Amino acid sequence: MSAASAKPGSLTILALGPVDSTNAEARRRAEAGAEHGTLLWATSQTKGRGRRGREWVSPEGNFYASLVLRPTCPATEAMQLAFVAALAVGSFLSDHLAETVALGYKWPNDVLVDGRKIAGVLAESVMGEGEGVRWVILGVGVNIASHPEGVEWPATSLRAAGVEIPEMAELAKAFGCALLYCYDEWQEEGFRPIRKAWLKRAVGLGGPIRVRLEKETFEGTFVDLDEDGALLVLREGEKRPSRVTAGDVFPVGVFGKH
Repeated sequence: MSAASAKPGSLTILALGPVDSTNAEARRRAEAGAEHGTLLWATSQTKGRGRRGREWVSPEGNFYASLVLRPTCPATEAMQLAFVAALAVGSFLSDHLAETVALGYKWPNDVLVDGRKIAGVLAESVMGEGEGVRWVILGVGVNIASHPEGVEWPATSLRAAGVEIPEMAELAKAFGCALLYCYDEWQEEGFRPIRKAWLKRAVGLGGPIRVRLEKETFEGTFVDLDEDGALLVLREGEKRPSRVTAGDVFPVGVFGKH
């Protein structure tokens, strides 16, 4: 996969200064008719958000971007696009990281370098007519020059990994092209190749994990992803794995914190 693989003219890049949130700005522009393939990237965010409304600290020097997509798919399949975005982040990061660095994906939306979080994905959508969606916003935050300390899951950045900091405009183009390439593959071939590629780098696959839901926390073995992208966890004493569609996942024993 390479940045040059995206279809010519399919990506429109808009460079912004500080914004409240690239996802919020992308939503406003999508409502105003922004075309499929419109990528917005900002120098910083004053109200950056992660999953479940969590704050995403967004100082200058890191990469914040959101892509407007107008997919032809049922709303039930839109969650698969978070995996598409994770693979795109992994693709363009791999161009800058040494081959000895371990790149991994933590369900449902984190990208890790040597076990530490370097990027997160936030997918949001709005329903259209029938069971389809009007548009999907894929937001990403990538730690380039700095990373937060004292967070629940240890973080890192490209600078901390010893990488020479690339130009943000180059990163925006590389990420946007990689994402549209993955998106086109998903539209043409379905979730199967995306799922297969994600599982190759899945953190915790086959091992014990702790799953924290809104009203429950339990442990089990991470056995697979289902065909929709839901996490399959086999609890002790059960014959069939539980299907998890939303929650926080922590491979047991990693960093000794969870």
